[in-house]
Amino acid sequence: MADKERFSPPVVGGTSLLVIFAVLTLTVFALLSLSTVQAGHRLGSAAAQNVHGYYQADCQAETILARLRQGEVPRGVTRDGDCFSYVCPISDTLELWVEVEVRGSDYNILRWQAISTVPWQPDDSLTVWDGG
Repeated sequence: MADKERFSPPVVGGTSLLVIFAVLTLTVFALLSLSTVQAGHRLGSAAAQNVHGYYQADCQAETILARLRQGEVPRGVTRDGDCFSYVCPISDTLELWVEVEVRGSDYNILRWQAISTVPWQPDDSLTVWDGG
């Protein structure tokens, strides 16, 4: 009976910890990748919406310019001599401001600019050293 082998369970503590650490690391990387993809999708959707809004306003402004060149003054267009100005909305916070000088069939674009309609508020909460 002295030859009887003793049964000892295999030692798996270190290997199990390594596998658990690897699985947790891969899970964290997967969640970070997922959040990066979602943020990229939101940014891409917002950019596409802004571009769509700008080109829609640009098309509307070109249509008004074509009507002005034909001698018709559409509603919403202000006139100051040969200069016409009008605004086309891009989004809730942006507008396309247009100023055009029309003389017969010739025209000169004085302004074609996207302007923010949200009033700018400076952030004065950070105290900055002025050198004194």
